[in-house]
Amino acid sequence: MRVRYSAALAALASALLLAGQAWPFELSPKARAALAKGDAYAEVTPDPDGISGHVRGVVDINAPPEKVWRIMTDCSAAKVMITTLAVCRIVEGDMARGWDIREHVTRRNLVFPGMRIVFRSDYEPYSRIKFRLVGGDLKVEQGEWKLQPLDGGRRTRVYYDNRLAVDWPVPKALIREALRKDTPKVLMNLKRLCE
Repeated sequence: MRVRYSAALAALASALLLAGQAWPFELSPKARAALAKGDAYAEVTPDPDGISGHVRGVVDINAPPEKVWRIMTDCSAAKVMITTLAVCRIVEGDMARGWDIREHVTRRNLVFPGMRIVFRSDYEPYSRIKFRLVGGDLKVEQGEWKLQPLDGGRRTRVYYDNRLAVDWPVPKALIREALRKDTPKVLMNLKRLCE
């Protein structure tokens, strides 16, 4: 069961939760230009450990954080956001308790094989979702989504920050390039669902 607040109370709560929080990354001129055009932006860099990559993305959505939140946490919407996703299911926990464990199963595409990812999400309603790998085919996955209210809570800036690694015999540069192309698509799918 989802906790429901009045729109005004939710906007105030989001603003208070977000006040003073640092965002995952400073927006580059390229990111600002993409947002100004209504596009999503993503960058993917190698992590210093040499094993994983670091994905950062951002998109502005013409919908309040509460609506964006509802869509982001809905398994049926996840299949629209991530076009290779075949299965999304909650394995344990629930959002009302502040966390859940979800399983995602993807279909194969040109770069990535089909895979199973099991991750725990910890929820701070309308402002943050922190997630980390607990099982499946990835080697590393740890990150967060942050929702920043804009224009008095009428719009939302969504930040995505994820450190991940796979253990496949594929060049890491190829994987990073695929993530750089796919992440904005996922963010734009989220935008379309919300608007």
